[in-house]
Amino acid sequence: MKILSVVGARPQFIKLAPIVRAATVHGVRHDLVHTGQHYDPRLSAALFEELRLPEPDVNLGVGSGSHAVQTARMLPALETVFLEREPDWVLVYGDTNSTLAAALAAAKLGLPLAHVESGVRCHRRDVPEEINRVLTDHASNLLLAPTGTALRNLRKEGLGDRSELVGDVMVDACLLAREHVLSGGRPTPAHSRSPRPYVVATCHRPENTDNPQRLRRIVDALARIRVPVLLLAHPRLMRRSKEHGIPLNVGLVELMPPATYLEMIATLMSARCVVTDSGGLQREAFLLGTPCITLRGETEWIETLADGWNVLDPDLTSVAGAADLVRPEQRDPTALGDGRAADRILAILRDDRVVRVRSEIAQS
Repeated sequence: MKILSVVGARPQFIKLAPIVRAATVHGVRHDLVHTGQHYDPRLSAALFEELRLPEPDVNLGVGSGSHAVQTARMLPALETVFLEREPDWVLVYGDTNSTLAAALAAAKLGLPLAHVESGVRCHRRDVPEEINRVLTDHASNLLLAPTGTALRNLRKEGLGDRSELVGDVMVDACLLAREHVLSGGRPTPAHSRSPRPYVVATCHRPENTDNPQRLRRIVDALARIRVPVLLLAHPRLMRRSKEHGIPLNVGLVELMPPATYLEMIATLMSARCVVTDSGGLQREAFLLGTPCITLRGETEWIETLADGWNVLDPDLTSVAGAADLVRPEQRDPTALGDGRAADRILAILRDDRVVRVRSEIAQS
């Protein structure tokens, strides 16, 4: 059997790593296509090296552009790759433009399509990622749900017969990274230079960065935190802050370059709190036992809200007190998975399902 994964952005590289390891263990051929959606070295090449991912078999080099431009550039290139390589399964991950483009190309060609991280919903149609994941789920032949909540969402949408609960592959990656750090992995530049306690912050979503008034309020809230704030600057945040004329080095905020994955995990492990709008960081903070404040009014990962580990703060009323956020006493570390999601996915892909899926596609 041959599977082909399509990735293009940092969160997808992290989700990909456990799949690559599991494919090797199960003796499954795995081809890798990188769309080039993220092309910053610290968001792409360095992460591939750190996660010990193989060099992509194909790099489309799509680069930046609007949602429409990126997706349009990917579609014909992916179609060519799929026709040349004829995979038994196309695997797509998460909710990026790369996810949607690969899903459309595979579905149009009648190739069996599996979506890793299916069923994740914020129930907001104005969020581009929500459109990507909903359309991808409805185009896919196999929906690999990370949580019980995600599985229930799929069943509500009439997709239950194509769905499997496997756990979150980001849990697999995070637990492996934590073990690496605990066994003596190098500390991060942020971790080694800053005194404790400190707060980690990230901000990149358009709803928080594109409106200058909203971004200024977020920066002002971060500036009121009484301990050092390590603001890991996403390229979008840097662009928008410059365009809006909003300085980021205010109060005790220390502007840091984007961290590699192991750097981020090490930094989160020692942080007092995380302030973020990233879905990935919400999960990693929960897994590592670090309280989180989310700069949104909703989250796709409602499991992280249990017992107050993750606090939704759209009005920015909790940010200033991030350093004093009480660490909850209770936590279910398996709420998002047990670290074996990738093995379950490979086991499902290896059964006779591919034969049945191909037959269903041929008959449709």
